[in-house]
Amino acid sequence: MVTVEVVAQPDKNAQPAGRIVEVLGNYADPGMEIEIALRKHELPYEFSSAAMRLAEKLPDEVRPNDSKGREDLRALPLVTIDGETARDFDDAVHCKREGKGFRLWVAIADVSHYVRPGDALDTASRERGNSVYFPRRVIPMLPEKLSNGLCSLNANVDRLCMVCEMSVDGQGEIGPYRFYAAVMRSQARLTYNRVAAALGLAAFNRRAGTGASRAASAGPVCAVSRAGQGAREARAIDFETIETQMLFDDQGKIENIVATQRNDAHRLIEECMLAANVCASDFLKSRKHPALYRVHEGPTPEKLEALRTFLKQFGLDLTGGDTPHAKDYAKLLASIKGRPDIQLLQTVLLRSLKQAQYSPDNVGHFGLAYEAYTHFTSPIRRYPDLVVHRAINAALAGKSYSPGNWEELGAHCSMTERRADEATRDVESWLKCYYMQDRIGEEFPGSISAVTGFGIFVALDDVYVEGLVHISELGEDYYHFDAARHQMLGERTARPVPPRRPGEGEAGSRRSGFEQDRFPACRRKRSKKEKGLSLG
Repeated sequence: MVTVEVVAQPDKNAQPAGRIVEVLGNYADPGMEIEIALRKHELPYEFSSAAMRLAEKLPDEVRPNDSKGREDLRALPLVTIDGETARDFDDAVHCKREGKGFRLWVAIADVSHYVRPGDALDTASRERGNSVYFPRRVIPMLPEKLSNGLCSLNANVDRLCMVCEMSVDGQGEIGPYRFYAAVMRSQARLTYNRVAAALGLAAFNRRAGTGASRAASAGPVCAVSRAGQGAREARAIDFETIETQMLFDDQGKIENIVATQRNDAHRLIEECMLAANVCASDFLKSRKHPALYRVHEGPTPEKLEALRTFLKQFGLDLTGGDTPHAKDYAKLLASIKGRPDIQLLQTVLLRSLKQAQYSPDNVGHFGLAYEAYTHFTSPIRRYPDLVVHRAINAALAGKSYSPGNWEELGAHCSMTERRADEATRDVESWLKCYYMQDRIGEEFPGSISAVTGFGIFVALDDVYVEGLVHISELGEDYYHFDAARHQMLGERTARPVPPRRPGEGEAGSRRSGFEQDRFPACRRKRSKKEKGLSLG
């Protein structure tokens, strides 16, 4: 694998000519898929010498002068809760009961204290827009000295932070809140699995009437998060997805792909972060300070009509008339849980919505059912969060902060987010292709997750790999794609290939409900000389 600089464009008489500028290595080398994605998507992956020099000048620990003017929360039992392999810790939480409600502290690493507007570190992090998380490798937004050190809320060391302290009632509704700069000391580095296990033990001890639980300190946080989750689930959209993790062997190749389960600890932190983000957006909106909002618009009339046409085939309907709300989507999603065709239905529902993005124009967040929403909780890995911190600090001081053109910055951060998503998808597809290449000829049960004009996408149930079955392999007939109904219509038979409703077809089958006898190419065992699924 090499990178080439084109020195002569092709014309009618000659092929293009190029000069090799970099030899990356053999295509099968571990990590080669990431090297290719970095260059293909033009991801910045090396910090400038100016940015590195500036990072090296920063102290290794918080200096006494850095804490001046900040509230001292070092005695407050704040803890971080993250994944087992996490190395950068943006957020810490603490909660206690207060009357019939709770008081919740969400402390976020204060990157803005060290990364100043316009300096070399700011230029580098703005260019990157966000950290990119590949399997086994991270391209950080900030140099490691900050992302894993000075700005990471590591346990038992002093760290600077921005705090959102809020009151939450028993129904999960946020009351009075305030923002302030503080110095803190995380009391423990906890993981999702450990916290979930401890919460389960606490529930068991309460039922059994045994002594105090090791999770007693996490109880109030869990209670407030459950209240918030209950209130949000009634009005917000929550798609049921399967998160996966790739396990690698000593040679750096995929050994297995396993499903990961979201537990109470994941939901706990998610609700705390949502609450802090809502407070941040409300604070800036009330102070009339410009900000980058996280916006998500609802479906267009055209997409809404196409969605309802599709849903009619299943005897389903989206309520809400011409202007449905997130709660209408949530109600429909709740009604289809457990169906064998839920993957296809969710895909179509998701595609009816626009993509979330960053913008200074607050049009609300349709999916979360918030009138205003920002990203405040991850300044180590997202540039918009860093900008929001600067705006909050300016508003607290009665000043104003501007990063330049807010609209251009929103478009740039939206682009870098999409760029990172595309790059990670490329890497995962490469790894999955490599993983499946030795399994051509085997048969797997699967669900059809999407129908397109060029074929059907099939998600294999047990290996969590999705691939394309091309339209040319769907049988003897010639099929036309009906985009509104997400089905193929046979030209010769004039019969559609309809999605099968729950309960029809073979017992236990999950092939997205398409009549299996219509797809002999999907059923027969294929030789190793034939092409397997075109993964991706």
